[in-house]
Amino acid sequence: MTTSEFSTALLRWHDEHGRHDLPWQSNMTAYRVWISEIMLQQTQVTTVIPYYLKFMEHFPDLESLAKAELDQVLHLWTGLGYYARARNLHAAAKIVVNDYAGKFPNVLDTVISLPGIGRSTASAILALSDQQHHAILDGNVKRVLTRYYAVEGWPGKRQVEQQLWQHAEALTPTKKTAQYTQAIMDLGATVCTRSKAKCDDCPLHKNCLAFKTNTVSHYPASKPKKTIPVKTTIMLLLRNSEKQVLLQQRPPSGIWGGLWSLPEADCKASKQSLSSWALKRLNLKINNIIIEPSLRHTFSHFHLDITPVYASVITDSPAIMEQADTVWYNTNEPDSRGLAAPVKKLLDTHNDVIADAKVMAGVTT
Repeated sequence: MTTSEFSTALLRWHDEHGRHDLPWQSNMTAYRVWISEIMLQQTQVTTVIPYYLKFMEHFPDLESLAKAELDQVLHLWTGLGYYARARNLHAAAKIVVNDYAGKFPNVLDTVISLPGIGRSTASAILALSDQQHHAILDGNVKRVLTRYYAVEGWPGKRQVEQQLWQHAEALTPTKKTAQYTQAIMDLGATVCTRSKAKCDDCPLHKNCLAFKTNTVSHYPASKPKKTIPVKTTIMLLLRNSEKQVLLQQRPPSGIWGGLWSLPEADCKASKQSLSSWALKRLNLKINNIIIEPSLRHTFSHFHLDITPVYASVITDSPAIMEQADTVWYNTNEPDSRGLAAPVKKLLDTHNDVIADAKVMAGVTT
């Protein structure tokens, strides 16, 4: 099958079987495509759709995103994960407004220079929104090409990736580039899937080397396994007399950068140690301490075992509210601020934990 036959077969398949009603496929401006491409990085379409719709409702254009507070952006990203994507979106929007008069650039190298945008994402934005002739190489495309050409080795390895880029560039047609780009992404997402690939439904299977040699599951090669380290922390859910919980904003970079989290105690998980830590570090006296079993949150490069601790604040410290990175948070009437997923989960369930503890202790309210 020639490169022309490859694209023709794929486009014909997409006309009938491709996805044509995704929310970012209407009015495909560079801004709308950009937001969708960033959200779709390492995230399933079904997960992204409600986030995308809500995000676009609040930030319908580049200017509104640039003018927004980072906290507003992170709040709408809560639960989607990989929060650096949201911080980069916000930073890039400001750059476009300040340096390019609010018009999203249409030159590949310029787009790549924006925070959080790599070669494949930049190519997808310009191909889909402006019909520019650029090849893409996202996870779905890598999977299709490694199987079709039986490319050995993990695609994240530089030499293998370069080989895949050569294939991607050779196959991308100069006409109907946007349709082809969407088609090959759809094929990888719906037919040439990671597991249980639907090879009989694939318009390319007769010439696919992996299919012909019955080795589809062999491609692409998995990333070399490494032992994932485990880190531990203690998160304090400190509730004042108004039943508000103390939150602290994390530094702008690093894990959960810029998000609001719970105080993390670097002491033993004992009532005495926790009480002393709160008094020394937060100038708060606490009691009714409940130490819950730990829960695990997994990042791409480590596991985090969180021990939740619930406690009541006996005496408040006025100095706390003088700190810009500290707030008493009303879980019954939550405001718009970015929360890490496990923190949001703990906040959502903390009333139930307190209630259960009272029942166990024979306390009635």
